[in-house]
Amino acid sequence: MITLDLFAGPGGWSHALNVLGVRDIGLEWDEWACKTRAAAGQLTIRTDVAMYPVRPFLGRTVGLIASPPCQAWSMAGKRLGLVDQPLVHQAVADLAAGRDTRAKLLASCRDERSLLAAEPMRYLRALNTVGEPEWVAMEEVPDVLPLWRQYAAILRRWGFSVWTGILNAADYGVPQTRRRAILLASRVRTAEPPAPTHAQVAEPHSLFGPGRARWVSMAEALGWGATDRPVPTVCAGGGPGGGPEPFPSGSRKTLSDARDRGTWAPRVGAEIVLASRREGSGWATRPKENRSATAPAPTFTAEAHRWSWSLRSNNQANATVRSIEEPAGTLFFGHRANECTWIAEPIGTRPEDEAQAAPEPIRITAREAGILQTFPADYPWQGNKGQKFSQIGNAVPPLLAGHLLAPHLRVSLDPDDFTLAA
Repeated sequence: MITLDLFAGPGGWSHALNVLGVRDIGLEWDEWACKTRAAAGQLTIRTDVAMYPVRPFLGRTVGLIASPPCQAWSMAGKRLGLVDQPLVHQAVADLAAGRDTRAKLLASCRDERSLLAAEPMRYLRALNTVGEPEWVAMEEVPDVLPLWRQYAAILRRWGFSVWTGILNAADYGVPQTRRRAILLASRVRTAEPPAPTHAQVAEPHSLFGPGRARWVSMAEALGWGATDRPVPTVCAGGGPGGGPEPFPSGSRKTLSDARDRGTWAPRVGAEIVLASRREGSGWATRPKENRSATAPAPTFTAEAHRWSWSLRSNNQANATVRSIEEPAGTLFFGHRANECTWIAEPIGTRPEDEAQAAPEPIRITAREAGILQTFPADYPWQGNKGQKFSQIGNAVPPLLAGHLLAPHLRVSLDPDDFTLAA
């Protein structure tokens, strides 16, 4: 028996299944997502989901997963999927009744990707003829929820228990307030959402049940030091927690190629040091010195400038900006306007602070973006920067996927198994 993953992408669902002790077969068209999956050891058929036959999976499929491409519906795109929504609903209804009208409806779609959201019904209808699958899990952007409700009504007629709704990934330990429309269905158990493990404000244990931890911040996920203790000195090539970023003003051009390797070195005879996270991050030039990770942060002189680092979700005027002590906003890529960047803001209003230029915005790395999606730090992303970011932005956060899948697999989920920063 297999778990079939439609629109498998770079492996968000697959990595979660692997952690839980199960392997799936992923159907995916994108070349670089397939190469990432191969490098991660995941089983993949490179194909167009809309063209691949269902017959090879009949009598063998225990679970079906589907995360159709979201570009047609996403806030990051033109959202022509909303214009095409009546056509998609018609396609789902026709496929459920055994009528394939996709070609005719596709000709009327404003975005050819819109109709991909109806493809899971083609598989579900065929599998249902042999009493499969046992369970279903689907995910999309929030605007697709009405379509999931249509799926739910059909699945209930076929004997499934179904739940649909909007879940916030941050409520499940993902360092990102990513809201997604979810459909969960099962033939053998009551379908319901997993209990949240985190909240915006920590909740203590009580007589009524276990409490919830505070949302995971970007700083925690990236290993950039806790807010209640100083971070270590930033050595050559180092950023918060020893990573290669951020860098002082004026360094961007010379660091663009070496940043991921951490090969940048400061001026001879100087060392860049970082202020306490409690005070915000700041840069200062001081004589070189070694400092342990538990030593107090260095004392800044009057010339030193202190900065608070935040992540800006894109280059647009309404971009979400979040402090590193908060979860990120929804990460999405695929267009130059959607670049995520670290930006610095001054701490304090001293005259000498105002005279100093802020460090330039620094683009987030694929490693950092992957961690904020709860992929391991060493996940083998394939392709150039644009191809990597496109995969990351479209992926399902594995930790969220794990929470959704564990009940269907009848296993317990240990969040510690989803390692983040190395």
